[in-house]
Amino acid sequence: MRKEFFQEIEIPEGIEVVLEKDNLIVKGPEGENKREFNVRNLLFEVKGRKIVIGNKKSTKNDKKKINTITAHIKNMIAGVQEKFVYILKVVFSHFPISVDVTGNEIIVKNFLGEKVPRKCVIPKGAEVEIDKNIITIASINKEIAGQAAANLERITKIKSKDKRVFQDGIYITNKAGREI
Repeated sequence: MRKEFFQEIEIPEGIEVVLEKDNLIVKGPEGENKREFNVRNLLFEVKGRKIVIGNKKSTKNDKKKINTITAHIKNMIAGVQEKFVYILKVVFSHFPISVDVTGNEIIVKNFLGEKVPRKCVIPKGAEVEIDKNIITIASINKEIAGQAAANLERITKIKSKDKRVFQDGIYITNKAGREI
């Protein structure tokens, strides 16, 4: 059954929003976020200080798409106001792990006594700071910050050993302002 369904997003003061066809550009004090949305069959426009997304005859899938796009836009607006920060902790019991940043790569040395260092790429747009055993990742794009944190957690995943005994690794402790 098709029904009229619209979502409105308030644009806060100090935030500038530009819509060019399917591309949305959000500018704020922290920087600029760009994203292309698939808005086929949807009304997508900026009216004054509001972003309107919707359809006069929405299906169930249109409603899902509208809600998803609304969530992405709210994250874009929140990111240009204040960066998303992920905090990770380096945990080791026997072999001391050292973490270094070189260019756009993070290198984890001496993980479980391994001779070959493990490496992961930092996504473009993420800022990484290392303070002893605490790693801080910040970005205006929530997806980039989350992916950088997930990459770090993934490269120190232990395979074929008992997870209850071997608890070394890098773990996310704070996810975009929420304690885990």
